[in-house]
Amino acid sequence: MNGDTPEVAAARFEADRARSQLMSTAHRLQARLSPGTLASNAWEGAKDKGASLAENAVDAVRSRPLAATGVVAAITLFLAREPLKDLAGNVTTKVRAKRKKRTKTRSTEKVA
Repeated sequence: MNGDTPEVAAARFEADRARSQLMSTAHRLQARLSPGTLASNAWEGAKDKGASLAENAVDAVRSRPLAATGVVAAITLFLAREPLKDLAGNVTTKVRAKRKKRTKTRSTEKVA
């Protein structure tokens, strides 16, 4: 190559090989750090974690079904608290109305 000494030619060859290796590494990093790859990896990680959590939850329910039923009932009651309050209010209002009606009826029976 241009009348270079063997040492210079070997150094050029080594520099070309190192440059080629560096470019290859840069291309691999660019592919790994692309937004699509990062999003795909994050999605796969989330799916794996979700599957693991679901599996652990199923195992916990199998080992303690009564405790799990209690937890589900507590969560259900918590989520349905407003409709349950309304229902309880309606029931008490109707009971009071019936009591008033009975006392009125009894009062009129005593008078007659």
